[in-house]
Amino acid sequence: MPRPHAPGAPPGPGERRPLLERRPRGPRRWRRAAAAAVLLVQMLERAAFFGVAGNLVLYLNSANFQWEGGQASRAALVFLGASYLLAPVGGWLADVYLGRFRAIALSLLLYLVASSLLPATAVPDGRRSFCGELPESPLLPACPKHDCPRPWHPPYCAPTLYVGLLLLALATSSVRSNLTSFGADQVMDLGRHASRRFFNWFYWSINVGAVLSLLVVAFIQQNISFLVGYSIPMGCVGLAFFVFLFATPVFITKPPTGSQVSSMLKLALQNCCPWLWCRHSARDPQHAQLLPDPRSPWRGPSPQEDIANFRVLAKILPVLVTLVPYWMVYFQMQSTYVLQGLHLHIPNIFPDYPGNSSVALGAQSSGYKIPEAWLLLANVVVVLILVPVKDHLLDPLLLRCKLLPSALQKMALGMFFGFASVIVAGFLEMKRLEYIHHNQTVSQQIGENVYYAAPLSIWWQIPQYLLIGISEIFASIPGLEFAYSEAPRSMQGAIMGIFFFLSGVGSLLGSSLEALLSLPGGWLYCPKDHGNINNCRMDWYFFLLAGIQAAAALLFMWIAGRYERAAHGPASQSCASRDRG
Repeated sequence: MPRPHAPGAPPGPGERRPLLERRPRGPRRWRRAAAAAVLLVQMLERAAFFGVAGNLVLYLNSANFQWEGGQASRAALVFLGASYLLAPVGGWLADVYLGRFRAIALSLLLYLVASSLLPATAVPDGRRSFCGELPESPLLPACPKHDCPRPWHPPYCAPTLYVGLLLLALATSSVRSNLTSFGADQVMDLGRHASRRFFNWFYWSINVGAVLSLLVVAFIQQNISFLVGYSIPMGCVGLAFFVFLFATPVFITKPPTGSQVSSMLKLALQNCCPWLWCRHSARDPQHAQLLPDPRSPWRGPSPQEDIANFRVLAKILPVLVTLVPYWMVYFQMQSTYVLQGLHLHIPNIFPDYPGNSSVALGAQSSGYKIPEAWLLLANVVVVLILVPVKDHLLDPLLLRCKLLPSALQKMALGMFFGFASVIVAGFLEMKRLEYIHHNQTVSQQIGENVYYAAPLSIWWQIPQYLLIGISEIFASIPGLEFAYSEAPRSMQGAIMGIFFFLSGVGSLLGSSLEALLSLPGGWLYCPKDHGNINNCRMDWYFFLLAGIQAAAALLFMWIAGRYERAAHGPASQSCASRDRG
């Protein structure tokens, strides 16, 4: 017989307790088994995600598709942005219609189907089936000037690839928005410290999946085959789907309980546009009321609670919005940083391995190239090392000395490290262009493409990846902590969705800024480069991002200061204790 939700409290209507709680020590053991299954699913899903995103620029830039560097970089930013931007959609579907368990299961199934597009288009027959024939470049008359503009052609297979990438983004965003809270549900009965430990291990599993993907999958994609390299992420998703279904008997599942999105929109309309609200109320009085439906078995919050939650949202939202420029900088790690690395000298590994040599424009034969995506490991390793150090050593020491900064202060520090990362990238790009303008280039073949790189080692990119990794510890993790802890209990899911949504907004704004600067006359307009960026001014783009981040950091500190002063007031503290229990 299932155990109750808490001592003396039966499970809620529609809630399914695990089937395998039999013996007295069973609950704790099976709760840990359920949490371990969630962590394994998260690790496999992140391995698949980084397997798709890590070398996406290189894949689109390859001879299979022949996209220009800016086009490939924008596609990567759109995919990354949409994978965060669509997070509220998956959370809303789970809250209103599906419940978290079914939402995760259906999302993994969509993930599996959509991820099959990339290995399918890695072979000629698959590309012809999905995209048609690759159009041949027309012969153009001789150019009388030094820099004649080339006619613009849409990138090959763009509609199919963008649809596939957006479906992948929808699937991964739905898994992201639901798996975190679903995993927390599994250990909720074990106390508050169990939830905190689960979140620590959850973040750890994300980075373990990233390490496995970047070490193995990125190497295979760059040096062996994109077909094999993109089949592995599809296999990871299939295995995650199997593990999730196999662990169903030990999971706690809860039915959909409704969403407060409608109430929040009505309150926003009522406060911002009262004349429009009056017209809407007169036309549809039944749907304009804020009272919950008494016939529904799931009673929503009272109108007073809705108003209180709306006020909390109005205070939290400006803090989260000022993080958007930080996300613009953060997502350069998987787009323009990758493009910059392809134009630095990438050393060989296994140089004497027979049968694995390639010749680039008469250059000396070379073996396997170190995958450019391996530079992302600098970011991941920093997180894997510093998170336990910070959790077990630094934070307790600062707490004993009463110097532990608040979540908002940590976020401001993270913005500084993000600013430093993009500044370092800008100075490296300036130095790289100096070599290019003096005709000091190294032709290197990566996959099937030839890049004209500066004779600067790619290891010079490590500082900017390390800095962005440190910024993630101080901006992203405290940002999640702030969004979760400051939200009322009834709005934690919604505000977490907003946090991920604004992360996607930052990525898409970075993509839009890059697209704007890629227009004729822009800093990133270099149509005759065919994927190379040697006639672009990406250094100016990096410095522009740094300026935007610096201005946003100053605004953030002002808003955060006002928030903390208001939060320390006696009235705020009494309200917070009532709202968050």
